[in-house]
This record gives sequence, C-alpha cells and structure tokens, in this order.
Amino acid sequence: MEPKSFIIHRLVKSEDLNHHGSLFAGRGAEWMVEAGFIAAASLLNPKNIVCLKIHGIEFRNPIRPGQTLCFDARVINTGRTSLTSYVSVSIVNEEKTVVEGFMTFVYVDENTLPKPHGIVIEPVSDEDKALQKRVKELPR
Repeated sequence: MEPKSFIIHRLVKSEDLNHHGSLFAGRGAEWMVEAGFIAAASLLNPKNIVCLKIHGIEFRNPIRPGQTLCFDARVINTGRTSLTSYVSVSIVNEEKTVVEGFMTFVYVDENTLPKPHGIVIEPVSDEDKALQKRVKELPR
C-alpha cells in the first residue's frame, strides 16, 4: 500500500502560546501526534491504536498567534505491530516546513498487547522513499 496524506488545519490562538508569544512546543507536539494518529486510524480501527513514541520533533521557526498551520500526516513505515507516521507542518500559504517529526503507534488487542496488523507500506515517490529510510535510521 502506498502512503496516503491527510491534511489537517489548526489556528494558533492565545491559549496555545508560550511565555515568548509563540506556539508552545507541547501544544504543537500534541497536534502532531493527533495528526499522526489520524493517518494511522485511516488504516486500522482507532480503538486498537496507541502511541508508543514521539521521535525528534524539530521546530525550525517560531509560530505566531493568528497563523493557520497545515499538518500533512502519512503513515510512512510499518513493522509487524507498529506504524510510524511522518508529520510536516507549514504555515498556510507558505511553502517551507516549520516543524516536522515522526510518531510510532502500536496496534493492540483488547488487553493492550501488541498484535500484528498485516499492513505493508511501499513508498512510490522519492520523497516517501527518503522518509522511510529516515524512519529506519531513527534510534529505537
């Protein structure tokens, strides 16, 4: 199966800010995990998916109140029981990525024990192939 993108938008409001007046990293991470979860839940029953790990989220530029963010999330790699989503964030009407990162989710049974999901992701685009390579190089 080829990776499929899910686009989610968020407006940055005053309650999302840190003491510097920019997006609080914890709020940004929360939104990124949610976007990654949505991508994973498009492939499997959401009640059987749990977040295992957030890998190196990198905030490249401050994000200001009133800006609208565009989250592009896709499952880029799978293991026997895991799915790893890549999420890139840009400001609407701007092309550069301001935040990016990977999140790994695990498919679980009713006792929250990992269970095989049977999904295989096969990237087609050069970008997706490069992202899958990056996932495989992440520290476990």
